[in-house]
Amino acid sequence: MNEQQAKMLRQMAVFGGLKNESLELILGESHRLVLAAGDYFFHEGDPGESLFVIEAGTVVIQRTWKNDTIMLGRLASGDCFGEMSLIDFQPRSAAAQAECNCETIEIPRIVLQSLYRMDVEQYAMIMMNLGREVSRRLRIADDCLFQLQQDHGVETPFAGTV
Repeated sequence: MNEQQAKMLRQMAVFGGLKNESLELILGESHRLVLAAGDYFFHEGDPGESLFVIEAGTVVIQRTWKNDTIMLGRLASGDCFGEMSLIDFQPRSAAAQAECNCETIEIPRIVLQSLYRMDVEQYAMIMMNLGREVSRRLRIADDCLFQLQQDHGVETPFAGTV
């Protein structure tokens, strides 16, 4: 197990509370992925088979609307992305592009399935942590939507729950 990578994961909320054995499994079955500036980790609509943890660099999350690229967010070292598809089994809802040269840990879905077989409680913990991360991001999106509605007097249908 790469101790530097394990230390970084331990400091992330998504991997908080995991045992050393679980981190060893995750890192042992994951891949290091290095992308050059401008390259894509994935595109909107691609199947979602991995979660990515940024070791170095920045990643821009973006969507396309009416042939324009809209930036949704910028992530940096210690952040993760790609988790939604591991939770809802849907295609990627946005694209992820390396803004500069990036080093990441790619954690395939199959690694989490291995964790499930090894220790279901640890699997449940990481899935709850992923759910919390998605919820945190949804709250930020809700705040942005609310501000947009207030600034422009626009009502949008809300299909979620509070």
